[in-house]
Amino acid sequence: MNYQELADKILNLVGGFNNVTGLTHCATRLRFNLKDEGIAQTEQLKKTPGVLGVAINGGQYQVIIGNDVNHVYKPIMEKCTGLESSKPAQEEKKSLAARFIDTITGIFTPVLPAITAAGMLKAVLSLLVAFHVVETTDQSYQIINFMGDAAFYFLPFLLANSAAKKFGCNAYLAMMLAGIMLHPNFLTMVSTASETGEGISLFFLPIYQASYSSSVIPIILSVWFMSYVEPIADRISPKAIKFFTKPLITILVAGIVTLVVLGPIGYIVAGWISTAVTTLNTYCSWLVPMLLGGLFPLLVMTGTHYGIIPIGINNRMTTGFDTIVYPANLASNIAQGAASFGVAFKTKSQEVRQIASSAAITAVCGITEPALFGVNMRYRTPLISACIGGAAGGLFMGLFVVKNYGGGSPGLLTLPGYLGGDGFHDLIFACIGALIAFVISFIVSFILYRDEKVSETAEENVTEPVETNEVVKGTALDICAPVEGEIKPLSAVNDPTFAQEIMGKGVAIYPSNGTFVSPVKGTIQMIFDTKHAIGIKSEEGVEILIHVGLDTVNLKGEHFETLVNVHDKVEIGTPLLKVDLEAIQKAGYDIITPMIITNTIEYNDIISLTEGNTHPKETVIKVVK
Repeated sequence: MNYQELADKILNLVGGFNNVTGLTHCATRLRFNLKDEGIAQTEQLKKTPGVLGVAINGGQYQVIIGNDVNHVYKPIMEKCTGLESSKPAQEEKKSLAARFIDTITGIFTPVLPAITAAGMLKAVLSLLVAFHVVETTDQSYQIINFMGDAAFYFLPFLLANSAAKKFGCNAYLAMMLAGIMLHPNFLTMVSTASETGEGISLFFLPIYQASYSSSVIPIILSVWFMSYVEPIADRISPKAIKFFTKPLITILVAGIVTLVVLGPIGYIVAGWISTAVTTLNTYCSWLVPMLLGGLFPLLVMTGTHYGIIPIGINNRMTTGFDTIVYPANLASNIAQGAASFGVAFKTKSQEVRQIASSAAITAVCGITEPALFGVNMRYRTPLISACIGGAAGGLFMGLFVVKNYGGGSPGLLTLPGYLGGDGFHDLIFACIGALIAFVISFIVSFILYRDEKVSETAEENVTEPVETNEVVKGTALDICAPVEGEIKPLSAVNDPTFAQEIMGKGVAIYPSNGTFVSPVKGTIQMIFDTKHAIGIKSEEGVEILIHVGLDTVNLKGEHFETLVNVHDKVEIGTPLLKVDLEAIQKAGYDIITPMIITNTIEYNDIISLTEGNTHPKETVIKVVK
């Protein structure tokens, strides 16, 4: 894959540099903040080779790449210098919930590598102790231990940096706030005050006795407040001495408010969350892990899972372990991999087997997007299987209160993160929970996946004589024209996604009539919100996409009238759409209409007409079994 070309194409399709106000990435996604999401060519992006999908959620425009995301992110950032410190221009237009999710994601995504590395170091150290390679009194143990503790203890510094970029303020002043909260002298004052019972005060202002090492919420609140103080300091500072007075006013005000107000509020809120988790574990430990285990694929699908992960991090920072988020996420990730394995074992298609196997291995190792978007969502039943298996695994882990001590991307590689206070106890039960999720998801996926059933049904439907003059190796299924017009080869379509048959083989028609009809007897599977494209599945299992015009998604449904609904049964010739072709052409759009067999890989050959005139009910494609 040429990452530079892919990066250029993505940047162009999201509206170019001028439409981008912010960009971060996680393990598999580019997360854009766009001035105008309507400019982005979402349908084109989804069809771009190297792009697994597009999700729009929480005020972010997320382009799903997979494990190679960093290789695509770097060339984009080289062209978009200064993005990290910018505030999204569209932020004021978002809902409160969308802004919250966007903020949490933007703050935590950049620090996840450090947290993952620290968690894995602690896990490796636990293994070394368990197998008596080192003792807890050894210097080697102590050095590796504080190496692993560093990211957790100084987490406020890491969060200060990413929060400053998210809130659009000075990152170094933000990290100075973290330094104030973690200064050894302040920690000594807190420790002494706790022992003597005396209070701490700054002049007449009382300071709450709290230790902010490993804390999450206090520094985020403080940097958020500083983002409002800094521009005020900039306005009131005389121009001649602004270089000195602006940072002085900013840090003096923000620092005092942090120690007196915001730090204590964040500390107390974190304590409430910890208490709620403890109470939940006491009276109903199974409920939330079961729900999260089942729902995580849907959260990942929408990109909102990063709004959940900080809860797990906060749990570990306050109690030393997490019993909700990370165990449930482990069950879900393993279940997603198992669902893809189920497809790989059952499918008759070599290409599907290869894709599903590769995605499954990645998923059980902790990165699920390739399996989710490349297999499970595509075939639907594996997604259901993953939800069922994840819920079952989460239920088991909740019932036995499995504790995660190390974090990291939940999967087989981070299982050592379950080594902790009870030796191998949590690791053993985490493995059992993961095994339950895997077995149930695999079995359900294997049973529900319909690749073989589709083939059998198709064979039954074509056992009746089919009149055809084509010389083919097997039985052929006829696909009729959806509209009257002139036949063109797909290579004539001015869109590489269609012309290069990336979505599948088929035919193109330059329509002369605005009424589009069903080319097969079957069921309406999908109608785009913008009405420009319809998906149909024939009774024999052939999946067909009729895409009226090029880039007509930008018309947002104008000049299109749908005549059917999703799940409607249709016959050959049933009217589907009425389209004002003249108006579309006047708007500057090409009306050439590709008709694609989207499950091309399931058939031996697709034979299409390449020229001539056609009309509805006339065969233009033969699908060869």
